[in-house]
Amino acid sequence: MQDGGYEFPLGDITADNTADTPDVLRTIRSEFFRLSEGQQRIAELILSQPDWALTTNVEDIAQAAQVSSPTIVRFCRSVGCEGLKDFKLKLAAALARGTPYLHRDVIDGDSGQDVLRNVVGSTTAVVAEWQRQIDPLRIERAATLINQARRVDCFGTGATSHFLAQDLQARLFRYDIVSTAYSDSHLQMVAAATLKPGDAVVAISFIGRMPALLEVVRLAKSRGAHIIAMTRAHTPLAEMADEVLATDVPSDVVMRVGTDAYIVQLLLIEVLIVLIGLQRGPVLRERLKTIHDALEQYGADIETRSKPYPENDSH
Repeated sequence: MQDGGYEFPLGDITADNTADTPDVLRTIRSEFFRLSEGQQRIAELILSQPDWALTTNVEDIAQAAQVSSPTIVRFCRSVGCEGLKDFKLKLAAALARGTPYLHRDVIDGDSGQDVLRNVVGSTTAVVAEWQRQIDPLRIERAATLINQARRVDCFGTGATSHFLAQDLQARLFRYDIVSTAYSDSHLQMVAAATLKPGDAVVAISFIGRMPALLEVVRLAKSRGAHIIAMTRAHTPLAEMADEVLATDVPSDVVMRVGTDAYIVQLLLIEVLIVLIGLQRGPVLRERLKTIHDALEQYGADIETRSKPYPENDSH
C-alpha cells in the first residue's frame, strides 16, 4: 500500500494477531477531547471515513483536515502509535474486527452490566468534558439576546433538531416570550423574511451544514436578526452566528446525531432557559407559579385534581 512515498503490507495482519492489537478507533474516541483542535479534525475525519483514511496518503488526509503533514504524525503518536505506518496497521486491524455499530464502547460478549456501565460511563465522560470546554459567557450572552428580543424564531432541520426547537419554543412561551418553532424550510424562509432588527433566531443543527437552513439563517441575518447557533464549532452555521452554543462531542457510529449530542443539546437548552429566567426576575417567577398552580388544580394528567374544571357560566 502506498503511504506518502513508501509502502507497507497489510498481509501481516491476521486473525491471530488482530485480537492482540489495540483498537485504535476506540483509542481515538476515548482520547478525542485531549487532542488539539487540529488533531480533533483529523480524528473526526478518520472516525467518519476509516476505510478512506486507510488507503489515502498523508498529504490528502492533511488537506481534508486542514492541517499540516507533521500534525498527522503528532496525531498518530497522540493515539498510541509510533507513526503513520504503525497507525495504518492498527487501523486496518481495527477495521478487520468490524466497526462497533451498536455503540463505540460496547463489544461482542458484553453482559448487561457491562453495557450499562460502558454506555452510561461513556456519556457521563462526554458531558463532563463538554462542560469543561464550553464558554459560559456565550450562553449568558445568548440568554440576553433572547430575553431582549421582540420575537424569537426557533429553526430546527431534521427530526432531532425539530424536536429541540419545539422544546425550546415551549419553554420560551411559558416565559411570556413571543416565539415560534419551524421545521418546514418554506415556513422558515417566510418567517426569516419578516424578521426585524432586534429579533432573534435560534438555529439548531448538530451537523451545522444543511443548505436550506444556512440559506434561511443568511436571510435572517440580512434582516438584522441576531443569530444564535446551537451547533458544532467551526461549521458553516457557526461561522454565521452572533453567538455559538457549541455542541462538540465525538461522532456516533450509527446516528448522524447520536445520544451524546442529543443529551448535550438538551442540557444546553436547560442552562439557557434558566439563565433567561434569572434575567427576567420576580415577575417571571410569579407567572410560573400561576402556571404551576393551574396545572396542579386542573391538570388532566395527574392522579387526582383538587377541584373539578371550572364551569362555563354561559351554559
